[in-house]
This record gives sequence, structure tokens and C-alpha cells, in this order.
Amino acid sequence: MSGLLLLLLHGNGYGEHAKSGMSGGEPSGPAPSGGAPFDNREALEASQSALGRAIGDYQFRDQRGDPVSLRDYLGKPLLISFVYTSCYHICPTTTRHLYEVVKKSRDALGSDSFNVVSIGFDAAVDTPARMARFSEAAGIDEESWGFLSGDPQSIAGIAEDLGFTFFSSPKGFDHLIQTSVITGDGEVYRQVYGMNFATPLMIEPLKDLVFGTSGEKSLVSSWSDRIRFFCTVYDPAKDRYRTDYSIFIGTFIAFACVGLFGLQLAREWRLHLRAAATTTTDHRSSR
Repeated sequence: MSGLLLLLLHGNGYGEHAKSGMSGGEPSGPAPSGGAPFDNREALEASQSALGRAIGDYQFRDQRGDPVSLRDYLGKPLLISFVYTSCYHICPTTTRHLYEVVKKSRDALGSDSFNVVSIGFDAAVDTPARMARFSEAAGIDEESWGFLSGDPQSIAGIAEDLGFTFFSSPKGFDHLIQTSVITGDGEVYRQVYGMNFATPLMIEPLKDLVFGTSGEKSLVSSWSDRIRFFCTVYDPAKDRYRTDYSIFIGTFIAFACVGLFGLQLAREWRLHLRAAATTTTDHRSSR
């Protein structure tokens, strides 16, 4: 368990994260009571305990300064990551990797199949202007990806809903590196950890949600999504997903061959019965 925990939490990345994320002053953020050190295991347990939890409708401002509600991004699957803009290594690196996986996800699942938000959790520093510069530095310019700033109450609320633990330290912030996968209805579906997580760890739960069946879908749409679900496969050599219909084509050919064989067998059986009937009639006539 401890080895898995270290892997998920990017080894000793907390000290590196704090060092590279110095903001030049004492950053704002919740601190553990009694000045206790950040507990990796408790942070992971808190994160996992959020699975199945419904997130609240909190108010933020996007990178353009426009007021937005977190619910504005729902109605389809949503990815939520946490950053702080005075971090100069881990947060930008994690966000760039997330962007690469998001692009692969859109290629496989559809360009408008899900939304993304990155929330600046340093309320005193992460203004819309700072979040805009952060997104520009990461090379991200997508309408369906919001870089959000909020007041301490909104940030504390969504952090609690998602089981995201963070607190200020003399060198920056200590926190879990996580991206949460949210259903279109606003429930926490999966947590993905680490700076450079494997592509399937993000796309597989998204694929579940994007191609999942829904009572509101028509029969044709439901079957279409099921086919796309089974035919969207991961290619580890290229680290990308592709659509492979060969299994369904092969199955169709197999059923067609069985059907043709069955038809031929039935035809031969009918000819046999007809020949037997003719033989019986001739025998009776000769008598």
C-alpha cells in the first residue's frame, strides 16, 4: 500500500512542489490544526471517500473575468483539476500533461463530449488575470476549458466535495495532485492521481460516461454508443485511442457464414424430403 501511495502521490513531489511554488509571501489556504505535517495517506483516503458524492453549485469567475457557475459545465462529463498560479513547475507540468490527454480524449470520444475546469485554490493570488496567464503559458485556449477563480468559501466548498486536501506551508502549498472525473449529473465518478498519469486512466472513465447508456437516449443512439464503446480501443504503441470496427465486422461475417450454411442445409434437407416423398409415391404406383 505504501508503494502504491508513493506512486500516486508522485514520490517526494510535495517538497519539490512547495519549493517550486513559492509565491514570495505567505500564501492563503487552510492549515491543519496544530501544525501537523501533511499526511499523504489521509489525503488519499479523503480523496477516495468523495467517490459517488454530488458536488455543489459554486460560483466562480473564469479567465475572462465573467461570472460562471460550476453547474454551467455539467450536462456532460467534467474534469476538475486544482492549481495555484505561483507554482512554477508541478502545476504547469501537470496541466500540460492533462492537456495532452484531453486532446487525445477529444480525438477518441468527440470534440464536445466533455468539459474541463482548472480551479485556482490560492484565493488571495489566483485572480482571473493570473489564471488567464497560466492558461496561456500552458498553450490552452478552449471554450470548453475554464480556468476559474473563486472566493475562499467557494474554493473550500468544492475542495471538500472532491476530497481535495491542501494547506499552506512556508514553501508554498502541500496538496494531493488529483484530477476528478465528474458525471454529467455532478457526481464524483473517478479520481486520477499524479503529474504524468497513463492516458487510459483518464480516458477509460470518460469513455464509460460518454458512451454510457441513458434512459433519455433513443434505441438507435444507445446501440450506436455501445458499438463505439467497444470499438474505441487503446493503442499503447502510439499512446492513443482509435476506432476499430474489426471485431464487429468479423462477428458479422461469422454470423453471415453461419446463416448461409444454415440456408444451404435447410435447402438440402427440403430436397431430401422431396426426393423421399417422390420415391414413396412411385413405389405405391408400381404396386
